[in-house]
Amino acid sequence: MQIHASAQTTDLSVASAAGNPVRNFLRLVLGGCIAVIVTFALYWLMAELVAAGREAMSDSPSGKIIDFVRIKRDQNLEIERPKPEKPDKPQDAPDAPPPQVQAQAPTAGAVQIGQMRVDSSLTSAGFRLSASDGEYLPIVKVAPIYPSRAQSRGIEGWVLLQFTVTETGAVRDPVVLESEPPGIFDEAAKRAVVKFKYKPRVENGRPIEVPGVQHLITFEIEEGRRR
Repeated sequence: MQIHASAQTTDLSVASAAGNPVRNFLRLVLGGCIAVIVTFALYWLMAELVAAGREAMSDSPSGKIIDFVRIKRDQNLEIERPKPEKPDKPQDAPDAPPPQVQAQAPTAGAVQIGQMRVDSSLTSAGFRLSASDGEYLPIVKVAPIYPSRAQSRGIEGWVLLQFTVTETGAVRDPVVLESEPPGIFDEAAKRAVVKFKYKPRVENGRPIEVPGVQHLITFEIEEGRRR
């Protein structure tokens, strides 16, 4: 009896040892499948989060932005008025003296360009202005980006800047003269004006710099975007 029981115990031990590799292999396969599924799920979740973040960043807040340009009066601008054409003279008629043309100062006016108003005035001092001369004019305006922090808090305001229009029509050295509330919209306004492009002022056929140009930018939140 003791010999028979010992034989049965030995057979069970061998069977158990033979079954362990199979169980280990199944556990390894099952664990690998679970790891692959979890990894793909994490990658998918990360991709969704990144896509949602990009959409939130690309959805820049928009606001109603009204800006104005204030142009300083130039007392030294040379002005030339074209002379009227002489009428046809009959033959043998004495030469008529050339007509005397007196330069007149044009009245100040306002030119509306989109949401920008340009107020300009020129004063004549008996000088002559070449036909190719002219005042500088805005060509390209870039709307400022409404600061998200100010928009989320419902803050509105304005910034008055001063800068120089170069011979090439670019904007240089923007400076904030006044702003309300202070410091909230200053950087957004400065980043916008440096991207402006102007037709430069021309005197005697040559472009010149125009210092002291003032530009007012007003930040207002549209009714539909107020929070």
